[in-house]
Amino acid sequence: MYHYTECGLNKVWLLSGYQDHDTPYGKGVSIQDADGLHEAIARWLITCKPRLSGSEFRFLRKELDLSQAGLASIFGNNTQSIARWEKKGHVPKMADRFLRALYREHADGNASIRDIVSRLNEIDQQTYEKVMFEETPTGWEMCAA
Repeated sequence: MYHYTECGLNKVWLLSGYQDHDTPYGKGVSIQDADGLHEAIARWLITCKPRLSGSEFRFLRKELDLSQAGLASIFGNNTQSIARWEKKGHVPKMADRFLRALYREHADGNASIRDIVSRLNEIDQQTYEKVMFEETPTGWEMCAA
């Protein structure tokens, strides 16, 4: 068995689907179909766990490829709240349930949810030094810097 701590969860052990090998830096492990493994772990978390721990909450957030800031914007909280939940493990019940539902819809291919998550990830990547607006005959519009 292999104790798969690389996912950030301490209770995950692999019976198969991995291969030990030597590297120039010592022993290494290759995981076959890591994406499939992570999806299986996430689906177990959203269906079988009564309450998510902070590390499990972080795992699902990362599987959605959301930053703490991106998730905070969905919840209407600040980034520090998300960080505190993940670190101390006291995830509010509503946040726990919402993240489970968000992951399920995203994993099941709900196009609207996928689009929202994608747009939030794009927003996380953007930085603006200056944003300019101009008034036009049809109203205010953002214009190129």
